[in-house]
Amino acid sequence: MSYNNLELTPKKSTKRVGRGIAAGQGKTAGRGTKGQKSRTGFSRRPGFEGGQTPLAQRFPKLKGFKSHRTPAEVVYTGDLDALAAKIDNHVLADAGLVTSAFTRVKIVVNGDVTKKHTVSLQAASKTAIAAIEKAGGSFTSVAQVKRPVTSKKA
Repeated sequence: MSYNNLELTPKKSTKRVGRGIAAGQGKTAGRGTKGQKSRTGFSRRPGFEGGQTPLAQRFPKLKGFKSHRTPAEVVYTGDLDALAAKIDNHVLADAGLVTSAFTRVKIVVNGDVTKKHTVSLQAASKTAIAAIEKAGGSFTSVAQVKRPVTSKKA
């Protein structure tokens, strides 16, 4: 079959309602008798239930805002001296200070830093950065470590 061989029926004309009793859909034009829905220009707002309290208003509302972002895991500056000179997510995970090497980590001040450390993590407080630099170390902010993609064929 090709486009020029299609047999199309012409578009059916719309029914002219309310044009007299003899026209087939005259007088009330299929709207019934009287009432709000029989009038011209009638449109019911979404959720309207005829005066009954709508479902959206009957349900209890929840307070506040729930963030779905996973919070960063916290590591304290006092824990850094027990680790190597270079500190990153994998070193902290191996030491058991964070649950996984693939989580966001933030360093917060709680304890002193005495050794020189090169810290590469996602975040740190200003006072923690100052404490690391005071001990002769440095802090660089890096992106969160992504999990390696594994193929499902194996």
